[in-house]
Amino acid sequence: MAKYSNCRFVIGGRDPALKPVVKDRSKTAKQLKWFLLMKANRAISSVAFVGNVLCTMVSSIKKRLLFGQRESDETVKLDKSKFLFRLILAFLVVALIALAIEPVAHFKGWNNFLSAGLFVNQTSEIRAWFHRVYASWLELRAESIVPLAQALCRFYIALFLMQSVDRTVLCLGCLWIKYKGIKPNIREDPFRSDHLEVPEYDHPMVLVQIPMYNEREDNPKLGLVQARWIFINKDENLLTQMQNVDRCFHFEVEQEVNGAILNFFGFNGTAGVWRIETLQDSGDWLERTTVEDMDIAVRAHLKGWKFIFLNDVKVLCELPESYEAYRKQQHRWHSGPCDLFRLCLPSIITSQITFWKKANLIFLFFLLRKLIVPFYTLTFLCVILPMATFVPEANLPAWVIYYWPLIMLILNIFLDPRSTPFVVPYILFENTMSLAKFSAAISGLLQLSSSREWIVTKKTGRLADCAEMNKTGETCKGASDEELTKLNKRKEGPVELAKTRKKTSKIYKKELAVAFLLLTAAVRSLQLARKLHFCFLLLQGITFLIVGLGLIGE
Repeated sequence: MAKYSNCRFVIGGRDPALKPVVKDRSKTAKQLKWFLLMKANRAISSVAFVGNVLCTMVSSIKKRLLFGQRESDETVKLDKSKFLFRLILAFLVVALIALAIEPVAHFKGWNNFLSAGLFVNQTSEIRAWFHRVYASWLELRAESIVPLAQALCRFYIALFLMQSVDRTVLCLGCLWIKYKGIKPNIREDPFRSDHLEVPEYDHPMVLVQIPMYNEREDNPKLGLVQARWIFINKDENLLTQMQNVDRCFHFEVEQEVNGAILNFFGFNGTAGVWRIETLQDSGDWLERTTVEDMDIAVRAHLKGWKFIFLNDVKVLCELPESYEAYRKQQHRWHSGPCDLFRLCLPSIITSQITFWKKANLIFLFFLLRKLIVPFYTLTFLCVILPMATFVPEANLPAWVIYYWPLIMLILNIFLDPRSTPFVVPYILFENTMSLAKFSAAISGLLQLSSSREWIVTKKTGRLADCAEMNKTGETCKGASDEELTKLNKRKEGPVELAKTRKKTSKIYKKELAVAFLLLTAAVRSLQLARKLHFCFLLLQGITFLIVGLGLIGE
């Protein structure tokens, strides 16, 4: 019985000790106190998180600034032109002042007072100098800035439509080529032994870059056969993945369509075969510009020679994996064509090619794709969109900012759906690169000193690894996705990694100035409750900040 001493038995009713407890659901003062403390804790945590992010950002900027004081003379030479930087900086100062004034005017009710149609200078409140400054700003904005902003918006829309038409026609042409199965073909087998003065044997597929003569094959006016590039390190980091999106569009759309319809495109500098007679007839290689490959292609086109692009013949190449190397490459690729355009314009005008081919060379090949596109992108980001934010009267249609660019994004990736995850970072990064590209284009057009500087793009030597794979019996020549993945998985040694990571990234002052300008405009759009503007400006400003700190590709 002892072990049951703690048990209670109830017969004929319920145990009063088991009576259900009725909870009082009304919040007591103590519960309310804990609830408020919890909310306060969350708010403090959020503030601490933001403070930590800001401290980290300031620390990164400090490190980059300290490193920037030890830049080499070579980098200083590339940044001789300070006018564009000072212009952006001045616009940033004006934007910050306007951002500080607008909240004060809003809380004071001056905006509502002005909207009532009353004259500000007839009130006693005008006696305050701050109010007089704001009234003068509104008068200046209405009379001078608004018409200018509206004119700039219309000009931007015109340039935007030009580029959109060009991009749309190229994509439609690419779809037509693929739908019809249009491919360059040859009448006979070039590997038949009866064409050669040697006994019959198996001919290996090799890449040659030596002068050829007595060509027997495709037709007599064919001067260049260009193969497509593919990249062994396209998945190395976000920078190479975004470059791959751009290069895929360039080869599969621009070069294939231009080669099939116009029989002309810019020679890529490698992975191509020239007819020796074409080089001799066009004046051979010249050293007058940093894009001698494009130079010989333009001169051969003016002489009437035809080009063929082989999209299905793929040659291994390598992308720059650091932003510094990529920036220098893009500087050469945009300053050189503008310099070449200045040199070739008289020859293009007086040549015997058709009017439409002249128009394609002058307007599309040189002006639109090399100069106008980076110009209107930079103007939109640095002038029009911030101005439309601080001057709401300058109406910029939403379809220009969001909807039509979204269609252009889809056109960018419709040939390679695997690039979809990188499209948004790609377009933000390309917008950021418009600053460097436009500066390079201007330097080439005006013959600044930096336009003639030849800086070889730094590579990591993965093609040498590919050659080693071939020596050890591993295949790399076919360049299939599986083989490229296999090659990319080969890790570099710890010594090589230490060498590549030893150097710290530089800072880029122009990109940082634009970053703070866009972030300032983002805060202003948040005040105006323009959510789409705020999201775009915030993302683009952060992208400029990342690039300006040299963090892209790391």
